[in-house]
Amino acid sequence: MRVTLAFAPLHLQFAQIMSTIVKPDADDVKLITLGCRLNTFESEVMGRHARNAGLDDAVIINTCAVTAEAVRSARQAIRRAKRENKDAKIIVTGCAAQVDADMFAAMDEVDHVLGNGEKMDGEHWRFSDDTPRVQVGDIQSEHKINTHNIERFSNRARTYIEVQNGCDHRCTFCIIPFGRGPARSVPADEVVAQVKKIAANGVAEVVLSGVDMTSWGKDLPGTPPLGALVGAILRGVPDLPRLRLSSIDAIMIDDELMALIRDEERLTPYLHLSLQAGDNMILKRMKRRHSREEAIDLCAQLKAARPDIAFGADLIAGFPTETEAMFENTLKLVEECGLSYLHVFPFSPRTGTPAARMPAVPPAIAKQRAARLRDVGAAALVRHLDRHVGTVGEVLVEREGLGRLADFSQVSFDPANPVRIGAILPMQINAHDETKLMGQVI
Repeated sequence: MRVTLAFAPLHLQFAQIMSTIVKPDADDVKLITLGCRLNTFESEVMGRHARNAGLDDAVIINTCAVTAEAVRSARQAIRRAKRENKDAKIIVTGCAAQVDADMFAAMDEVDHVLGNGEKMDGEHWRFSDDTPRVQVGDIQSEHKINTHNIERFSNRARTYIEVQNGCDHRCTFCIIPFGRGPARSVPADEVVAQVKKIAANGVAEVVLSGVDMTSWGKDLPGTPPLGALVGAILRGVPDLPRLRLSSIDAIMIDDELMALIRDEERLTPYLHLSLQAGDNMILKRMKRRHSREEAIDLCAQLKAARPDIAFGADLIAGFPTETEAMFENTLKLVEECGLSYLHVFPFSPRTGTPAARMPAVPPAIAKQRAARLRDVGAAALVRHLDRHVGTVGEVLVEREGLGRLADFSQVSFDPANPVRIGAILPMQINAHDETKLMGQVI
């Protein structure tokens, strides 16, 4: 039995992982991952569970619930998977399944629904005639994370690991706390041990992932900050070339993490910030914990500490009550924070959240504002790429002819000479096409 992974992402506040749904061969298990880097990690774990359970001829859809559009995408993926795999068992899991279990159970295409807690337990993958069709427990009762040792991803250049799950905050647009449960952390010694194994297998880049990364440690003895974990990894695994952080809360960078960003070259000079908006009133109505001024000041501090650092950000256009003047503040934030990579999406009301009950911006205006914001982001990316032309950089090879610099800049290169996926190679950067750099292997 073979497990095949595919990734079909959403352009939201999470990972951009590109692939398509492909029909698996008979007796294979196919995993389709929607959404975040944490889901990517969890799909690797589920693949192992499926293999150990002897599961055959099945398609597992690991869903995202962050917006209504994410749920629609999950339903479309389920229907498409069944059309292309008529005899396969369809198993739905992930955040959307946790939040809307009954809705997915009502779909004729679906054979089983597993909650976010259940999907990480190998015993729940041993299906029999007596197995309940819906296995979705109370995620709010989860208060620990079981460590799952993934020593490398089978088909990816970098390896994601889970260091944190859940969220204790209640942003008015977000359903994720109800899909992931309370914030909880993997102890530092367990994370370091896992990263050691990954590095020993030749993996050059490890990405720390979580739902609310900067809350790591709040539930551990002594409440250590995220910087303590990052420092422990860098000290404990000196042969790891690159350590990367996934999306983090802009207001929660601690002093130790700031010092590591400044001093540790192996900590990649790229941060994806959960900003969401650039207007103080909208931030307040979103129930975010930072102000516009704090975001700008943080980016200035980070740039002073690490001049080569680049920033990505999540930005929502057309949040309820947003006026043109408020939106202009978000537009200006791109330049004021020096953002290079934007994840932009028009506001999509999520049933069950306070924002869904707020006075809405007309969808056409929200879409128009999102397009304007993407245009500003495209210009910012060009400025960022311009700075690399004429330099030499270290590129992590992601697939044939494509890789990334440490600051997340994508690099295209001539694949005439085969190179190992996951290798870090020096390249001369000669030009760019406004979306990615053009390099030559030295």
